[in-house]
Amino acid sequence: MPLIASSNYTAPFLLNNGHLQTIIPALFRDTNGVNYRRERISTPDDDFIDLDWSTQNKDTQKLVILTHGLEGNSSSKYLLGMVRALNKAGYDTLSWNMRSCSGESNKQVRFYHSGAIDDLDVVINHAAQKYGVIYLIGFSLGGNITLNYLGKAGAKIQQANIQKGIAFSVPCHLESCAINMEKIKNKVYLNRFLKSLKLKMVLKAELNPGTLLVDNIDQIKNFVDFDERFTGPIHGFEGAKDYYLKCSSLYVLKNIAIPTLLVNAQNDPFLSVECFPYKESMSSSYFHFEAPRSGGHCGFITLGSSTNWAEKRAIEFLETTF
Repeated sequence: MPLIASSNYTAPFLLNNGHLQTIIPALFRDTNGVNYRRERISTPDDDFIDLDWSTQNKDTQKLVILTHGLEGNSSSKYLLGMVRALNKAGYDTLSWNMRSCSGESNKQVRFYHSGAIDDLDVVINHAAQKYGVIYLIGFSLGGNITLNYLGKAGAKIQQANIQKGIAFSVPCHLESCAINMEKIKNKVYLNRFLKSLKLKMVLKAELNPGTLLVDNIDQIKNFVDFDERFTGPIHGFEGAKDYYLKCSSLYVLKNIAIPTLLVNAQNDPFLSVECFPYKESMSSSYFHFEAPRSGGHCGFITLGSSTNWAEKRAIEFLETTF
């Protein structure tokens, strides 16, 4: 029963608001000190994925593969901070950019989504040619992909190089989170995400004439409509509801068969109540769930240290013997 009943994260004084904890690190945190080496690899469907390596520890066989969130990339501050902390702790890292997130549109009509475990599998198989011990860390949408990968692999994962998984701030029940983002308090985030996603769809339509209908795309005002029109049909789902049902990691957490930690803050403005899987953790031997009272979305501010609480917590979990 690996439910973590209490968390030791405490927000700094006057910074316990979920929105502040989400916005301040995303905009103002200093994450200098990471030096990436980029590699482009091919996918089975004749596309590409851009990988950013940070391998300062030449003799290590320990690699952490990091997966960013919605409309993020390898340069997102929450990801750079984790890379820096992991490097200092002796781990090599591989931060992969999902399709169309590396600064260049991918070639195929498909792009990325919350259940795109096939691309993560390509990245893992590539890394496994060099590393004997691999850990996975995902943030937000990338955390959902990570948990989906581990849950859908089930016991088979025990024969792979992957030793542990960690996920932060995960919308593991997609439909309720999509609806939650329509609330007035979340409109700023929603509009920012949609603006970026719409621009990508327009560019993709230009690169692939006749494949996407982007007329009146500005009329799309929420994730449900976007996923109904684009994400679902492009990736083989019947629509938004089918996509949410088949790609919500909540439904596969019970199948996870290696030590895995999910941390969702109770004041995360992006998450719905369904994203707090206490029951699933209590009935699992491998799935650990921790719900700090605060932390925001991929925030977990820690003053007076270059390493925030989430980074310290991740390293602690990686180095714990189960």
